Amino acid sequence: MGTAGDSQRVTASVHCIDVENQSNNTQGNDFVSPVRSWKSYVWDTWDLPPDQRWLIFKVDAFVLTFASIGYFLKNIDQSNVNNAFLSGMEEDLEMFGNQLVTSTSIWTVGYVIGQIPSNLLLTRISPRWVIPSLELGWGLATICTSSVKSYKALYALRFLVGFFESGFYPGIHYLLGSWYTPREIGKRAMIFWLAGSVGTLFSGFLQAAAYTNLNGTHGYAGWRWLFIIDGIITLPLALAGYVFFPNLPQSGKKTWWTSEQEHLLSIKRMENIGRAGKKPWTMAKAKAILLSWHTYLLPLLYIIWNNGYPQPAMGYWLKSFNAHPPPLPGTTYTISQINNLPLPTTGVLIVMALIWGWLSDGPCRGARWPFIYIGAVVTLIFACLMMKMPFYTNIKGRMVVYWLSNIGAGAGPLILSWINEICSDDTEKRALLVAMANDFAYVVQAIAPNFVWKTTAFPRAPKGYTWSIVLQALLILGTAIVQFLLWRDKKKAAKTEAGLSALDPLEASSVEEGISVGSSEDGGKVASTSRVKPVGLE
Repeated sequence: MGTAGDSQRVTASVHCIDVENQSNNTQGNDFVSPVRSWKSYVWDTWDLPPDQRWLIFKVDAFVLTFASIGYFLKNIDQSNVNNAFLSGMEEDLEMFGNQLVTSTSIWTVGYVIGQIPSNLLLTRISPRWVIPSLELGWGLATICTSSVKSYKALYALRFLVGFFESGFYPGIHYLLGSWYTPREIGKRAMIFWLAGSVGTLFSGFLQAAAYTNLNGTHGYAGWRWLFIIDGIITLPLALAGYVFFPNLPQSGKKTWWTSEQEHLLSIKRMENIGRAGKKPWTMAKAKAILLSWHTYLLPLLYIIWNNGYPQPAMGYWLKSFNAHPPPLPGTTYTISQINNLPLPTTGVLIVMALIWGWLSDGPCRGARWPFIYIGAVVTLIFACLMMKMPFYTNIKGRMVVYWLSNIGAGAGPLILSWINEICSDDTEKRALLVAMANDFAYVVQAIAPNFVWKTTAFPRAPKGYTWSIVLQALLILGTAIVQFLLWRDKKKAAKTEAGLSALDPLEASSVEEGISVGSSEDGGKVASTSRVKPVGLE
């Protein structure tokens, strides 16, 4: 139930959908409404029919809100070990050398090995059970971290935290792709992603409050209270998830807070954009995924984006003014200034990323590629500026460059949205590729900085900025290749469609029976009869 093939066949190769054109070209399509007024550019539900508007309101309330708060808490639980280390954990556990780095590496191992299995599990077990269970797992592991007596116990619990956290981010992106259309998913993916940035910022403030107000209470050090508080605020959300988190529309099992009519509507919305339900895993299916260019190029775009923007360097630059001998006598910065002056960088990123999400879904009609190009070009320019600009002769100018340096860093959620759309016809492939993108991006992120973003190289970091410039160029090239392949597959689909139209109806019907997306499960390269226009090729 819920597969698109019953009503229309859509090619995965060209399935980056322009919803407005689809609604105009599909007879009787009452399920996806084009933007008609300025209010829809502010929030896309304004011009939807009342039944769709109420459905999406509930999905936003129970999915987007839960996901954003959960990702906010995940990033707090992920980054709290660094704050705890600086607030007494190092001394209490008698840690030395690279043991903090080792604990981070062990967390990364758990994070890497859990993502793909977790996302594939979502295609078989309802997210209502999987996602809250992940959150419950890392919440309990975080609370247990408050009681560790040695660095070895810390290692074990950090592995568990990483393992349980691993499936949350790619799992939510897969879930967003299972409920929202291309005119809706971009801005929501951006809101979800930005919640994590806020969580990382908030962790420092939470640690400061815990240390100031709770240090020594009931015999617990402030850093131990940090883990207790982080875990306790996570658990209620996990428990609420078991009650309010939805099933997938394509699964055929109605979520309790939807009426029967709303359940059917959610299925039809996904059918209209070719978003397929689960299918059995077969050798032919595995072979088709393995031989598809999607499997290699689409995750690669996200991997390049994730590792291509410059590492935060403003704090190192401000701290360098306090060196002996000072590079600019008479100019120094306090610890508070070193911590607070870089904060506008995150503020600028949040504002620009939200604008991109709204523009991508609204005026750009679901197109993702313009913002990948813009982000890559802007990031490349700022990487060049940060590498070549004088460090100590134009302080205000360099400060502005640092603040604006992340303007182009908001394309990541749109890339994952694009993957969701391109792979619409195969839910297992969609889940796999979203997880692969985030998983391998994290593998590279865990390794590359040790060579190109060495701490000792800041604030100049010439290798790092060169690395960023090269990756931005590769991101531009990779996006162009993906667009070309989408265009090529669209042409193949058009030729196949033209060939079918020349057959008599009975013969055409039997031929259509074997047509699949881009390539059939037996490995044959065939195309679809879909008339859906790819957004990436407007």
